[in-house]
Amino acid sequence: MIRHTGWARTLLASAAIACALALAGCETDGGVSPTVAAKAMAPLSGDMMTLLEQKGMPKESPMLIRIFKEEAELEVWKQDGSGQYALLKTYPICRWSGELGPKIKQGDRQAPEGFYSIAPGQMNPNSAWYLSFNIGFPNAYDRANDRTGQFLMVHGDCSSAGCYAMTDEQMGEIYALGREAFLGGQKAFQVQAYPFRMTARNMARHRNNPAMPFWRMLKEGNDHFETTRQEPKVSVCEKRYVFDAETSGRFDPRAKCPVFQVPNEIATPVAAKQQRDEQEFASLVARNIATAPVKTGADGGMNELFLAKLRSKDKFDENGRIFSLASTQRVPAMGNNVNPPKNANLGDQETTTASVPAPPPPTRVASADPNAPGSMFGSLFSSGSKWFAGGDSKEQPPAQPAAAPKARTPATAAQPKTLTAHAPAGAIRPAQPRSQVAEERKPAPQQPAPVATASAAPTPAPAQSATAAPAWIGGTAPVSGNSFDSRWGGVR
Repeated sequence: MIRHTGWARTLLASAAIACALALAGCETDGGVSPTVAAKAMAPLSGDMMTLLEQKGMPKESPMLIRIFKEEAELEVWKQDGSGQYALLKTYPICRWSGELGPKIKQGDRQAPEGFYSIAPGQMNPNSAWYLSFNIGFPNAYDRANDRTGQFLMVHGDCSSAGCYAMTDEQMGEIYALGREAFLGGQKAFQVQAYPFRMTARNMARHRNNPAMPFWRMLKEGNDHFETTRQEPKVSVCEKRYVFDAETSGRFDPRAKCPVFQVPNEIATPVAAKQQRDEQEFASLVARNIATAPVKTGADGGMNELFLAKLRSKDKFDENGRIFSLASTQRVPAMGNNVNPPKNANLGDQETTTASVPAPPPPTRVASADPNAPGSMFGSLFSSGSKWFAGGDSKEQPPAQPAAAPKARTPATAAQPKTLTAHAPAGAIRPAQPRSQVAEERKPAPQQPAPVATASAAPTPAPAQSATAAPAWIGGTAPVSGNSFDSRWGGVR
């Protein structure tokens, strides 16, 4: 108990330093507010404790995180009673930015890919984005390859510029799981960030991508983990990753690799898996499996769960023209990526239209009301669902109801602009910007959310006040008013 209390005090006492590094707003006197303390030390929910018990995982056991961009999923793994890692829970990612591929330089809006280590000092309880932890970019590999950037996070608030953004409720639970692992003695937990699940089929789909040599290197670490269910030991030499290497020499990220070997109990099953994967890859290529686009033209992605909710807000006119930030109708190959408008920072007098063929308006993918009968959210947020197993699907009111957006005066467009899939970096902006955390965020005056209108479209009805989002992960932290609905509910 003394060790736990000391760690907690250390975490809270360093909050001012941590959030200053994260460019977040902090207490000027270096103290920690009751709200920050409540978020940082909130206990795990009863549902999570039940889930841990069912899976034979002590809450203090070591944890590991795996992130998959294309699928927009974040997995939390914990050691069970056997000492191996097993999947605890999968969380849909609310927002990530950039394209598939590694982060190269500061300002490119790329969410990092690679292997990162998260120590207690990287946990930020006073984040402007609810809660966060710093991924640790650039790591030794990134620095050896002259990659630049800083303040890349996993955080709440569902808005990203180089980060992986979750909902506040999700982040509260992930943060608490990390805290409990540290209290149990884990010095750092590993984050494995991948472009997609490293299957032979996905490798074949993306075989034309120039990032493939880098991804093959990441797949080797993935194979070590999936074969052993142990956290791979990560080293860097000759500007590349090596995994589970044993040597009497020293690894220097830029120097020639020393003589090393991988223990047979790891090397043998990994080699067998890689051989099977290569055979499947060759078979898929021989059958000319379709390749994925190298560039989608979109800035980042969002899990289909959240996209469905945005699509339920799509607007159409009598000619079938669509007005949406989330529809994939115009660019089907974009998959789970958000399709932002080309002109994101629109003033009140600007209009943006999208000309598409004129089919009847498509059926809504999911109801905007998570409690509606038959709603996609009604089933996905249940305790037995893939993403929220063990979570709390009860409704709770937000801290403060979101105000209805101010009415805007539609503009008359003599010549409508064309909406394209090639959006510039930073295309999506939240309806209510907050203080900046991520490296690419620059101070800017607040602007209202872009509204897509057309001269041929009827004037939309006034927006309703954002409703409370489900308390998907109950009891983990004070409920934030900055839910998915308040962040994206104003999209029209």
